[in-house]
Amino acid sequence: MAGPGHDYLDLLDWRRRVAELWARWRVDAERDPAAATAAFREAKDELFRTHPQSPLAEAERADFHGLPYWQYDPSWRLTARLEPLETAGGPHDEMVAPRPIALPSSGPSPMAMRRIGQLALSGRLLGKRLGVFWIEGYGGGLFVPCLDKTSGNVTYGAGRYLLDTLKSADHGIVAASGDLIVDLNMAFHPSCAHDPRWACPLAPPENRLPLAVTAGERLS
Repeated sequence: MAGPGHDYLDLLDWRRRVAELWARWRVDAERDPAAATAAFREAKDELFRTHPQSPLAEAERADFHGLPYWQYDPSWRLTARLEPLETAGGPHDEMVAPRPIALPSSGPSPMAMRRIGQLALSGRLLGKRLGVFWIEGYGGGLFVPCLDKTSGNVTYGAGRYLLDTLKSADHGIVAASGDLIVDLNMAFHPSCAHDPRWACPLAPPENRLPLAVTAGERLS
């Protein structure tokens, strides 16, 4: 009989399956990122269609035919250098402890994060930077949301997520340099874009890029 216990086990199963998808994508994308992304999208659509913890409202799942995406574009697969916060400049050059801040959310309350630095982007986004946040609470996680000129038009008005390692959205690193891989073809909407019952952290104004990122998930 279904009940609260089943809900928790369903959520555990959802997170396990999503983590497996991301782990497989990171490995396969080293050889063929376009094929790896196509396989990821197909598997994600199946989860959205069939899983009890799908972000979609239950009434919409039967007629769901897949999320809309831009075609994979290798020019949106970038590397990024993490620029940490300034050091204190004291005798031991200690790092300034990042203070908790409240990011806006789609729910009734803001969400606690720590701003830990910026990502200095490369490639077609050379010279652009995005704020990097650490999710407060047990386990934490790196969080990089993004707004751009598609936001509120062909993508969700409150932005999309690039990295959210608490939910396994981790693109990997470049072993030789330690830079992060940021593949904007994997940009995805928060769950609240699909159903308002979800409460999600949203992108702050500092994470707005002054161009249209025509990669990743779209609304239509």
